[in-house]
Amino acid sequence: MRFAAIADVHGNHLALEAVLADINALGISDIVNLGDMASGPLDAGRTMDRLMAIDAVHVRGNHDRWLIDRPLEKMGAWERPAYPQLNSTHLDWLGRIPATLVYRDQVFLCHATPNDDNVYWLDAVTPEGAVTIAPLAAIEKEAEGIAQKLILCGHTHVARAVRLRDGRLVVNPGSVGSPGFSYNVPHSHRIEAGTPDARYAILELTPAGWSVTFRHVPYDNEAMAALARRNGDAEFAAALAMGWVS
Repeated sequence: MRFAAIADVHGNHLALEAVLADINALGISDIVNLGDMASGPLDAGRTMDRLMAIDAVHVRGNHDRWLIDRPLEKMGAWERPAYPQLNSTHLDWLGRIPATLVYRDQVFLCHATPNDDNVYWLDAVTPEGAVTIAPLAAIEKEAEGIAQKLILCGHTHVARAVRLRDGRLVVNPGSVGSPGFSYNVPHSHRIEAGTPDARYAILELTPAGWSVTFRHVPYDNEAMAALARRNGDAEFAAALAMGWVS
């Protein structure tokens, strides 16, 4: 069993196309998508068209939910530029996507944690704003009740794998389309990938267990940074240009 996991595309259709091309070049036909597909100051409509056209398994992210569960005037800064680009077909499709899913009976899929689509799982933020790996006990607590040996999540945009003490593996493939952002919950902090590449992961079931390979794929990130600048989001543009928020 071998498949690709993507997450956090955030309207970046050029990054998505580069990742899909890389997946295809490696001869991988099965894809799971861990959510946060359209929100951001980029090209939400084209991204949704592409995601809806591929043969993939999808779960819904917090930003996907925010596009469908509130009026425009109450949406966040990443939803407001994306929402006008989406039509009823896009929104209805997002509304049918589940929050969690078990893939082929062997892999548990969620966006952030199994019980909350807007909480960091594998990463923690100190009061000083440093982003670190979360304590193992806290990671394991969120995994209680999940029988599958492989668990996939997204949300933080940080590519990471954590082996639990019972042998289960929790993997975040990183973000396809957003290599950095700042946020103020639970404390003010920055997520910065350090490169602008599109990220995803390949998962393979081997005789020894699940293996994970993280992929960094270059693409025309400057074109997407320029689009973010034209749409008035300097921070998103900086992250797309260099992989750093500042």
